[in-house]
Amino acid sequence: MADPQCDIGLIGLAVMGQNLVLNMNDHGFKVAVFNRTVSKVDDFLANEAKGTQVVGAHSIQELASLLKRPRRVMLMVKAGDTVDQMIDHILPFLEPGDIVIDGGNSLFTDSNRRTKDLAAKGILFIGTGVSGGEEGARRGPSIMPGGNPAAWPHVKPIFQAIAAKVEDGTPCCDWVGEDGAGHYVKMVHNGIEYGDMQLICEAYDLLQRGLGLTPDELHTVFADWNKGELDSYLIEISRDIFAKKDEDGQPLVDKILDTAGQKGTGKWTVISALDTGQPVTLIGESVFARCLSALKEERVAASAVLKGPKAKPSVGDRAAFIESVRRALYCSKIVSYAQGYMLLKAAAKENGWNLNMGGIALMWRGGCIIRSQFLGNIKAAFDKKKNPKSELANLLLDKFFSRAVNKYQASWRKAVTAAIKLGVPTPAFSTALAFYDGYRTGRLPQNLLQAQRDYFGAHTYERVDKPRGQFFHTNWTGHGGRVASTTYNV
Repeated sequence: MADPQCDIGLIGLAVMGQNLVLNMNDHGFKVAVFNRTVSKVDDFLANEAKGTQVVGAHSIQELASLLKRPRRVMLMVKAGDTVDQMIDHILPFLEPGDIVIDGGNSLFTDSNRRTKDLAAKGILFIGTGVSGGEEGARRGPSIMPGGNPAAWPHVKPIFQAIAAKVEDGTPCCDWVGEDGAGHYVKMVHNGIEYGDMQLICEAYDLLQRGLGLTPDELHTVFADWNKGELDSYLIEISRDIFAKKDEDGQPLVDKILDTAGQKGTGKWTVISALDTGQPVTLIGESVFARCLSALKEERVAASAVLKGPKAKPSVGDRAAFIESVRRALYCSKIVSYAQGYMLLKAAAKENGWNLNMGGIALMWRGGCIIRSQFLGNIKAAFDKKKNPKSELANLLLDKFFSRAVNKYQASWRKAVTAAIKLGVPTPAFSTALAFYDGYRTGRLPQNLLQAQRDYFGAHTYERVDKPRGQFFHTNWTGHGGRVASTTYNV
């Protein structure tokens, strides 16, 4: 029998798994590793993990025998059935109080189920989001754990040691909440990531088609943007991408096919938004933009038939237009995060999670793909509202953000108007502005919509001159009956 000397075991030696292991090793934790393709264990030990104290296991039973109690086993495998299958393989070698950690991009409802199912067997489950890609996993990711609270004290020292740190040394990792809360927060993180990336792409498209900026010129613009309000990882890597040359010396970005892929977390975010009735329009448009990009052959054929503006309109002064696009990007980004936090708030209420909104912003402040200076302002906005009675209803209502959109909205409108005149699609910029205008409107035209619903389906309506919760039906044609449909939920 092996000596139980290892602090944690990790199964799944793909890029993220390997880098998390090396990160744990750097911080003094002894890690046992296993992979379904067992040869990968020996390959890892002979190369990337050479000279470390990482221990290889050639079976799950051996892995379990190497672990100190309570055993901590982290899975870095493909989300879905693979996770369930791997848990089934591990269970015979665990005992009550041991901990299973799923570090993949699992759907939060799966984590809800796994937490409960494993608790019934005496096993503690953690479903954790891990963000930051290859580099983050190696040097310090953002980690978003949820699941069984009894497991947290046993994994907290490891997770907070390997996580990214903000300026004062605070780790970008803290307990999120019970059941699937950790994976839900990671899902929303990825949805916001979809939005951020789409917004940056639209800014790029507007600048290259509106001003004819070359990749080298765009590199300079984005380098400048990264020094101010837009300072973030995604602006930083976009800056670097514009500077990258292919083997022939030409900009590599111009040679990349314009069809985008997706792994599902953005789609899950939009589905959850629909399920909870939250208008998370920007992430929705960002997912649909990827779907539209996939129709490459159709778009090429359509470009020969469907016409845009006949003449390219002037966008005016170059520096002023670049600044308008920057401001439009900043305002739209504010809306994207405001919508994401609306979804988190709704999900917390529906699932009974006590989510720390400021703490989530801190977890995203470093290590992850959406890390940015901007998240410090979001944390500050929620930290001002520690009293539940004065809870921040929406990020747009915080003084810092309301001042920004009020100050920049004219430029935002100018950029969207220019896009329309140029025939450049900006679904994310446009839907962000439409949401902003809808959210700040005291009376929307849905009074007519309710009249229409009552006319054709007797769905009833409320009145402005009566208390909320009283429903009325009108016999619009004089031929209808007196029976109304059931009331509805707003």
